[in-house]
Amino acid sequence: MPLNAQQLNTATFAELLADTHRTAVHLEMRDVYAVGDETDDYAAFLRTGVPNLDPARSFWPQWMPLVKDAVARGVVMRRARIVSEPVTDYIRYEHAITPLNLQAGEDVRWLPRRHASDIPLPGNDFWLLDERLVQFHHFTGTGDWATDGKERTTDPATAALCATAFEAVWERGIPHEKYTVQAP
Repeated sequence: MPLNAQQLNTATFAELLADTHRTAVHLEMRDVYAVGDETDDYAAFLRTGVPNLDPARSFWPQWMPLVKDAVARGVVMRRARIVSEPVTDYIRYEHAITPLNLQAGEDVRWLPRRHASDIPLPGNDFWLLDERLVQFHHFTGTGDWATDGKERTTDPATAALCATAFEAVWERGIPHEKYTVQAP
């Protein structure tokens, strides 16, 4: 049963994803994120150059079951990342841990920023669920969650903008297994 307007504003992302039936797409456009649940793993990666690919650590024990459940219900989950090249240390880290996204059931593509110049993009990263619900993510300049970290809308024009932008990025994107990060 679809969530009502009040539920859309108060639901957790897990509840929103549980109410998704066909598609869940995520567009990431920042070169640096500094969200708290990745801090320790990212610092260890910077020290060692080795990613933590243990799905029982960090934020993965919460994320992987959500994705696996959605995929088992037939939801197609895709994630696209627009990145500057050469990539930042954070993008090297993100690329190195992406096998866990794939293991959970997501499909991931990478688009060098220079190939996105003519794509109309929304101003913020987003999730688009069933091509009708958009959850924008708001970050500070340093990449941490802003106080008002999420904004949701079912406005058809906004959903259409996000769907069009995502599909254009996806079409041009390079599948994860074929994308090699270019470090500085």
